[in-house]
Amino acid sequence: MLSNNTSNPPALACKLPRKAARFALSLAVMFSGLVLSHSAQSADTSLKSDISSYYDSHLSDLFLWFHQHPELGFLEQETAARLAAELRGLGIEVTEGVGSTGLVGMIENGPGPLVLVRADMDGLPILEDSGLSYASRNRQINFSGEDVPVMHACGHDMHMTTLVGTAKMLMDNRDAWSGTVMLVGQPAEEIINGAKAMLEDGLYQRFGVPDYAIGLHVSSGAPSGMVTVREGIVQSSSDSVDIKVRGIGGHGAYPHQTIDPIYVSSQLVIALQGIISRQINPLTPAVITVGSFQGGSKHNIISNEVNLQLTVRADSEETRNEVLTRIRDTAANIGRLNGLPDDLLPVVRMGFESTPTNINDSAAVAKVLPAWQEQFGYDPLLTSQRPGMGAEDFAYFTQTEHKVPGVFFSVGGTPPDLMREVASGRASAPQHHSAFFRIDPNSVKAGVEAMYTAAVELLNNP
Repeated sequence: MLSNNTSNPPALACKLPRKAARFALSLAVMFSGLVLSHSAQSADTSLKSDISSYYDSHLSDLFLWFHQHPELGFLEQETAARLAAELRGLGIEVTEGVGSTGLVGMIENGPGPLVLVRADMDGLPILEDSGLSYASRNRQINFSGEDVPVMHACGHDMHMTTLVGTAKMLMDNRDAWSGTVMLVGQPAEEIINGAKAMLEDGLYQRFGVPDYAIGLHVSSGAPSGMVTVREGIVQSSSDSVDIKVRGIGGHGAYPHQTIDPIYVSSQLVIALQGIISRQINPLTPAVITVGSFQGGSKHNIISNEVNLQLTVRADSEETRNEVLTRIRDTAANIGRLNGLPDDLLPVVRMGFESTPTNINDSAAVAKVLPAWQEQFGYDPLLTSQRPGMGAEDFAYFTQTEHKVPGVFFSVGGTPPDLMREVASGRASAPQHHSAFFRIDPNSVKAGVEAMYTAAVELLNNP
């Protein structure tokens, strides 16, 4: 899941802010109470037992392999090959090379709806510092020719392992459902381009337009194994924006003979925040973050150019388009304010990374909820406010041309020992996209249980 966080202090060295500690404590208390009451519910204990057995015999080792062999987006050659081999080993027909390194496994089991079940595969260019005995030491040459460290700092190792476990349960219980399942191993989620690439490569034309789509994300900071879901907006849209601010360079001692692009860019950075605070309805969520400001070469030289890199987030296409339009207008007007001629006005370009808002279909969630409530013994529906404006390109499968009803849910991944520290306010769970990120591998079991249960419910009750 795309996030703005790139680093985090060691897990047990940073105290939580009071509000965050209270929230973590409420989660821990709620989940412990739910677990205690679980035995009174009519859960499918045989499913739990089958998942646990498969985890012990195979999935636990598979998780470790994925964790120790991360690869960057569109470079997931070994990862995709291993995932494809796992699915083929279950007797599933697999097509590789869909959208570059993506893959599709099809399970046909009589008449009924087509349900897409997705897991993302890529890692991040981060040197792992989790302290885990199985920490990644993998390195890879990226598309810029740089040799960089790679780690699964966002839980995609858990997602892939969950997909394999779900496939195993579907194959072993074909008498319990009817229809077709499309298992998707998606590349390049971290650069929010893999889902789009698979669609552009004819995913729906070649394999069918799904009646439903299911995805999951493991969540640091939530108790391991706790399944949660939201109705409506789950993640925000995200757009990367590049702005080239040009100027008229010269000597730093004679600024009056120049138009200083660093000065112009500084004004622009401030003005961009005014879009959010003064031009967008304050009740409408939106974010503009300037993540990179690059310009100049020496103390006494006024440069000719500055390059800015932005991430833009919104919760609706209307707001998204309005913010992007205002960014273009603001950049041009700041240039004019500083005397730049029209041929030197700032150039605004949309970057490579973008995704629409990820929205859960309320009717689809309503179909799945009763089955989850019965299976887990608690109601996983969250009604609290979202903690931020992260993005997920799962939205391409559901929110673009075909408007496929989607169910995107979360599974807690914070190990029990760390969760106790988090809940007490003595520590923070390492954030996603952090070198210290770590999750409890056992969360895979709840992921399989939730994904399988959701898929069967949508297959049998379209």
